[in-house]
Amino acid sequence: MKEKELLMNWMEDGMTSIPNVLLQNYKRLQIDEKEMMVLLHIYSFTQKGILFPSFENLAERMTISSADCAACVKKMIQKQVVAIEQGDQTGYEFYSLKPLWNKIAALFESDARGQSLQQAMTAEKDLYSLFEEEFGRPLSAIECETLALWIDQDAHDPSVIKAALREAVMSMKLNFRYIDRILFEWKKQGIKTVDQAREQGRKFRKPTGTEQVTRSENAVPFYNWLEQ
Repeated sequence: MKEKELLMNWMEDGMTSIPNVLLQNYKRLQIDEKEMMVLLHIYSFTQKGILFPSFENLAERMTISSADCAACVKKMIQKQVVAIEQGDQTGYEFYSLKPLWNKIAALFESDARGQSLQQAMTAEKDLYSLFEEEFGRPLSAIECETLALWIDQDAHDPSVIKAALREAVMSMKLNFRYIDRILFEWKKQGIKTVDQAREQGRKFRKPTGTEQVTRSENAVPFYNWLEQ
């Protein structure tokens, strides 16, 4: 009787169905085993209706600390396999795995086209590293999401984002608001390549009467984009 009750309890607790496509391709998505286990536990919680488990909730099921869980979630946000979305009510947030499924779908589309998704993901990863190097600190979760939006939603090429970052560095206005303004103006002008961005910068160059600036021909000219 006890064994039957135990079996019934197991069945009532439910089962988590893991898509084989995820198990077969998480390595190609640059998800390591620790991140994968955090991801699976998030997936398990959501199937039970717990859409935003805390880091402590995740750590209770694992052999790593809540801080390690938080670090894994941040990395997966950077890799655009997990997103934190706002619910209908104020202050209500939940984990979304739509980016993960979209990346898997893109993986198959890329294979069909004979292109390498790995190269695109490496370029994105290098982009995050470049931003952290220039800012001299790790990016916040909001900054990571902003960078992801520039790539996915605004469809900016990583090379153009790098050019906008360089423009901000040279203008000594190193903040996301300034970079976002540069990208907004470039998109409005139909600028999609680094060469076009350089040409646009030359048009807007406004040297002062006393300041002498020496640049190479390959430099991206600076301009106060917030004055636009």
